[in-house]
Amino acid sequence: MLVREDYLSKIRGFYDSDLIKILVGIRRCGKSVILNQIIDELKEKKNIDEEHIIFINFEFIEFEDLLDYKKLNKYIKDKIKDDKIYYLFLDEVQNVDNFEKVVNSLRASVKNISIFLTGSNSKMLSDELSTVLSGRYVLFNINPLSYKEYISLTSKDGKDLNNFWDYAKWGGLPNRCQFTNEIDIKNYLHSVYDSIILRDVVKRLNLKDTVLFDMILQYLIEIAGREFSADNIIKYLEKENKKISNETLYNYLDALCKALILKKVYRYDISGKGVLKTLNKYYATDLGIAQIKNNNPEFKTYIVLENIVYNELINRNYEVYIGKTKNGEIDFLVKKDGLIKYIQVSYELYGNDSAIEREFGAYKYIDDNYPKYVISLDKIDLSRDGIIHLNLIDFLLNDKLL
Repeated sequence: MLVREDYLSKIRGFYDSDLIKILVGIRRCGKSVILNQIIDELKEKKNIDEEHIIFINFEFIEFEDLLDYKKLNKYIKDKIKDDKIYYLFLDEVQNVDNFEKVVNSLRASVKNISIFLTGSNSKMLSDELSTVLSGRYVLFNINPLSYKEYISLTSKDGKDLNNFWDYAKWGGLPNRCQFTNEIDIKNYLHSVYDSIILRDVVKRLNLKDTVLFDMILQYLIEIAGREFSADNIIKYLEKENKKISNETLYNYLDALCKALILKKVYRYDISGKGVLKTLNKYYATDLGIAQIKNNNPEFKTYIVLENIVYNELINRNYEVYIGKTKNGEIDFLVKKDGLIKYIQVSYELYGNDSAIEREFGAYKYIDDNYPKYVISLDKIDLSRDGIIHLNLIDFLLNDKLL
């Protein structure tokens, strides 16, 4: 089993905190595994016994009665029999209507309890939840496997381009790595996607037209890395004999983000030093889900690499924006610890003078001294004019390179 130390190291300091620990991520990204790894650490390193660990997975039929929040509250309180600290794990808790009432009540009435929650949609991120919990929580975004984690899990050669393209094509949902047959991988990814649609979209967000939802997702995946235009997508749908209003379109876009299938990235005006709310872009949370929903033959070459870099930057806790310059844009402007970095992503540059000029030349309108990078699959270092050129696979395998 892959120990997801990058996440455990962030959560570990809160094990005994009275803050509610919330782990949020797309379905099947490995949240339950992380909870079990936390439990293992509690048992092995803190000698916590079974009686003081309460684990409930709301996707298991044996806990079906506890979907009633009042029964859930009673069940938990009946388990607490002494003054020692109890560790409560509620997995996929968004399946319980009014779960936040239980959590808030426990936090207020039981002093010897440490609460961990996981959820697969952005109800877990809602303003309502924030209000109910009164800011007494800490949030951890859990993502599908990074390329480095994928290599660790599969014991493959990270430098082998065939392994890289397998990851680029089929994504980082851990369970898909069990399958080697393409048909089996596709079937698994379709089952995950269908569960997201049925549980997190149709049921919770009350969106009825799943065909239209699919079409919008497919369109957004095929234009990933390009500016989003509502007018363009409405025209595209009209050609497919589907009519949709602006309001409905944005409801569907909101649903895609709430189901954590896509992530919206805002533009940042480099000269004006401010976030712009228009002409944003969307990237896929998992490339396997994106793969089964796209029909673009060039998807592998010019879209996936940018998406992979975006996901890696998110994994490394950067704030990520599209950088707007006076005469164009930079693929990514990232912020962390008060420092800004700029990143361009390309497929291959060596031997292509126009591509080199395009990627490195994108920085000529930026006159500050923040670090500037170009990332591509080239193995030859093309760094110049203070702009650092990185090999993409090296970047993914070594988080100290950026």
